[in-house]
Amino acid sequence: MFLESLTNSNEKRGWIEVVCGSMFSGKTEELIRRLKRAEFAQQSVEIFKPAIDTRYDDDDVVSHNETTIRSTPVTSSRNILLLGDGVEVIGIDEAQFFDEGLVEVCNQLADNGARVIIAGLDMDFSGKPFGVMPKLMATAEYVTKVHAICVKCGSLAQFSHRKTADEQQVMLGETESYEPLCRVCFNKSTKI
Repeated sequence: MFLESLTNSNEKRGWIEVVCGSMFSGKTEELIRRLKRAEFAQQSVEIFKPAIDTRYDDDDVVSHNETTIRSTPVTSSRNILLLGDGVEVIGIDEAQFFDEGLVEVCNQLADNGARVIIAGLDMDFSGKPFGVMPKLMATAEYVTKVHAICVKCGSLAQFSHRKTADEQQVMLGETESYEPLCRVCFNKSTKI
């Protein structure tokens, strides 16, 4: 009887997964892969991204490899809670751009039985933790860190080096503004 109460099959179990890493490491590609598998399994899926991210498309989530999945751009994490109510699998791209409320929203969605899959940069261009990502990684059941390849030496890269002099933390850009670097090459580049 005790074991039956612990494994009640009617109880919905949610959790949080975080995919993090530098730019060009395949975070969005992995997010899309997981979401498409959930769709294939005929689970209800909703994908959200910050409205400020219009690099490839105003609405869809698009990876650097141009893999795409439909999404809903939102201006606040609270919108995800409202629009994701009752959905089995929720994807969130570019989580570092969201407000601090995202942690509470993701925990509430998981507590309500949703699988929440989040992708985002774990560090900004200066190598410091980025936005809400550290808190999301701390509360997630599963964290996957993916790596790019260093453009200088070919080692695994975990830093997103900004090639321009702009010092603001949030600056949208692609290969014209950023490059993936390993620790050694990042340290050399930032000490110039």
